[in-house]
Amino acid sequence: MADAETLRVRIYRQLAEEGRVDRLALLAADIDEDERTTAALLADLEHARHVVLDRDGAIELAHPFATRDFGFSVKSDRTLWWGGCAWDSFAIPNLVPGASPSLVATTCPGCGTPHAWMVGSDGPPPGDQVAHFLVPMAHVWDDVVHTCENQRIFCGERCVEDWLARTGEARGDVFDLATLWRLASEWYTGRLEPGYRRREPAAAAAYFRDAGLSGPFWGG
Repeated sequence: MADAETLRVRIYRQLAEEGRVDRLALLAADIDEDERTTAALLADLEHARHVVLDRDGAIELAHPFATRDFGFSVKSDRTLWWGGCAWDSFAIPNLVPGASPSLVATTCPGCGTPHAWMVGSDGPPPGDQVAHFLVPMAHVWDDVVHTCENQRIFCGERCVEDWLARTGEARGDVFDLATLWRLASEWYTGRLEPGYRRREPAAAAAYFRDAGLSGPFWGG
């Protein structure tokens, strides 16, 4: 009998290799379970915050991978992925074997200017752009889809301020690409392997500090 961890690894490895994931019937067949049992295992994975399901019960996010457009594409020489946010998009080339470097592309939410970088495991890409994260870490999972949709990259501070004025949102945290790369580079280490465990809050806050991110927004 398959368990949730078997299904998690199956999902993540397909996303890493193909940039997509099978629907429920094929997932069930692949782990030799019926669809009802597989759906229950998916619900277990969602409860453990390993996947996010949409209203139809399909996988929408399996961080750092997404199954729809969240504003970022990530392209290696063999695979095209949707990145779930700025953080996840910079993480994919660091996580997936053979994906470094990959072309990460997006548009500025403030003015619509397109941006692209070659992101790899050897260090941050050059660029004067900034990341703006809207939702503090303590509230990321209140509505994780909203959180991911609002972890974006802007041309600079002016575009952040213009976007905040237009949307009426309160300012979150703003930081440079080098800090974004440090945040992303090892956050998901081990996620493609059996036995992966998400960081507890204290360990996450320590990781954020090492990346250069601290204070109430980051939980420490």
